[in-house]
Amino acid sequence: MQTGYFYSLVFALLTSLSVAAIAGPAAPPEAARAPLVLDVDVKAKTAKVDLNLADAPTLQRELAGIGEAKAKSIVAYRESNGPFSSVEELLEVKGIGKAILDRNRDRLEVN
Repeated sequence: MQTGYFYSLVFALLTSLSVAAIAGPAAPPEAARAPLVLDVDVKAKTAKVDLNLADAPTLQRELAGIGEAKAKSIVAYRESNGPFSSVEELLEVKGIGKAILDRNRDRLEVN
C-alpha cells in the first residue's frame, strides 16, 4: 500500500513538471529580439537639394535617375549659365527630361 501511494505521488509530480515545461515558452518570441528603435536621420530624408549649391556627388546621391554624367552636366550648366532661376530651368540641361524632373520635383529647390 505504501509503495502504491509513493508511486502515485511521483507520477503526480512528474506530470505537473511536464505540463509546466510544455506550457512555458522555450525561446523568446521573434518580436522580443527585434530592435525596438531604428536610428534614422529624418532630416536627410526630408531635406531638399538646392540646384545652385549642390555639387555633382550630392546631386547624384540625392536625385533619382541622376547618374555621374547628368550630375556633372547640371554643374557645368550652372557654371556656364549662372545660377538656376527656377526648378523648371533644369529641363535646359542636356539629358534631363520632363520625367526626371517630375520624379525629383519635390526634392529640389532654388535659392
